[in-house]
Amino acid sequence: MDLASTHTAPNLAVGAADPVCSKASPLSAALTGGVNFGAKPGEKGESTVTLKAAYTNDMLYMLVQYTDPTNSVRRGPYQKQADGSWRKLSDPANKGGDDNLYYEDKWAMLWPTNEATAKSFDNEGCAMACHEGQTKPYGNKYTNLPGQLLDMWHMKGQRTGPLGFVDDQYTDDTRYDAKTSPNAGRKGDPGPKGGEYTNIPLVDGKPQFMSREAKAANAGDSYYIKRGNEVAFDDSKFKAGDEVASIISNPLTGTDRGDVQVANTYANGMHTSVVSRKLVTGSKFDVQFANLSARYGFGFAAFDTAQVRHATSDDPMYLVFGKK
Repeated sequence: MDLASTHTAPNLAVGAADPVCSKASPLSAALTGGVNFGAKPGEKGESTVTLKAAYTNDMLYMLVQYTDPTNSVRRGPYQKQADGSWRKLSDPANKGGDDNLYYEDKWAMLWPTNEATAKSFDNEGCAMACHEGQTKPYGNKYTNLPGQLLDMWHMKGQRTGPLGFVDDQYTDDTRYDAKTSPNAGRKGDPGPKGGEYTNIPLVDGKPQFMSREAKAANAGDSYYIKRGNEVAFDDSKFKAGDEVASIISNPLTGTDRGDVQVANTYANGMHTSVVSRKLVTGSKFDVQFANLSARYGFGFAAFDTAQVRHATSDDPMYLVFGKK
């Protein structure tokens, strides 16, 4: 993918219609090996992604578009039952960390951060960090050698995207251990205390918080509550069948974890994200686009209502800076 040089930053809110994005050369790739994407819940599905990019003196901008027949927002909501009790909805086939029914849409990118990582990535792509089995569907993520580090951009459709952020994470060589490192090498860049979101517990059988609007998510409210907009739960505001958020989204503003910003839209079976990040962040956890003569390998994956079962391209893709 060749980046176009521009003197004007694209308008993130305009998306693909912005002149900067419309003039950039596209790169398309088939995404396979995932689930949903129009198939029955949990069954194999695939998508296609198209990427464009541009840069200014200090910023990188990317347009990400991929096909998906549904805009999935119902990430594990609480639902009021006929008897007045509340229950968190989850995929009945989920045996742990594998919900493919009540989940959000997501996408992710992996970037080698140094030469030692890039050499393996050139040969294997994202598979260099994917280790199947180890008690998890689709396995665990970790690099094979000390010093290898992948910068992970993880756009979470309900937890980070609505607040304007891609969750900035990384993957190192930490091996999986159920007690000491259940997430293996996958970790978040330094950010707010508690991470990018906080689960809302049931207290005395009812969600602890609701949004100030006191509306059901399936009646116009969202399936997340923005930090600061939560108030004590009032059960009298809801009837049987109503659904409410089970998470509070924490803003990543001003943190290493908030380096990658995004504006998302969905229309006509297409997710569109316009992404921005500084070329050079200075963080040891990030890929640094400091050498405009180099090429930068990356991988892309899309998740449709899927916690882990993502569709991805087989081969690594590359970003190359065009001449100014």
